[in-house]
Amino acid sequence: MDGVTSAVLLAPLDGSTGPLLRIADDRLDAGAGYGVHHHADVDVVAVLVSGSLAHGWGGRGVTLRPGDIAVLRAGTGLDHDEIAGADGAHVLQTYLRSHVTGVGPRHSVVRWTAEHPRGWVDLGRPDARLWTARLRAGESVTPPDGLRIVVTRAGAVSGGEGPVSGPATVCVWQLDASRPSWAD
Repeated sequence: MDGVTSAVLLAPLDGSTGPLLRIADDRLDAGAGYGVHHHADVDVVAVLVSGSLAHGWGGRGVTLRPGDIAVLRAGTGLDHDEIAGADGAHVLQTYLRSHVTGVGPRHSVVRWTAEHPRGWVDLGRPDARLWTARLRAGESVTPPDGLRIVVTRAGAVSGGEGPVSGPATVCVWQLDASRPSWAD
């Protein structure tokens, strides 16, 4: 994958964070992509920090812009690709084990606006919640409790407490951390 840099922030494959499998801070050069690849029985939640990202699957597609949150439920499986636009892309990708198996793939996008740049994202699952905020320079927010990821131009950092000042993208995961049956 030329032109793609991925920094894995968390990858607790032992089930210690419930459904969470991986969080990665990915940067793609203009026109770079992951290549067509397959997913099954996983939900991929992508928060676009900057740039643009064209996501295509099964003859359909959508272009994400900064602040957009794409939720891909791979379900029984699909092949897809993501390709950065002319301005590249910076995306925080979170992988969750599917809550429900045996269903077809689905995709949805939450588009935050300047008037509504933060809040809870409905993931439609009882074991994981996501809160996000896009902060401009001079803005600050005190995020809710949970697994916090703060993304700035310098990179992404996991953890921390108290207020966060912009410019930054903040993601907070609230997870049912009970040990899932697949981890036994």
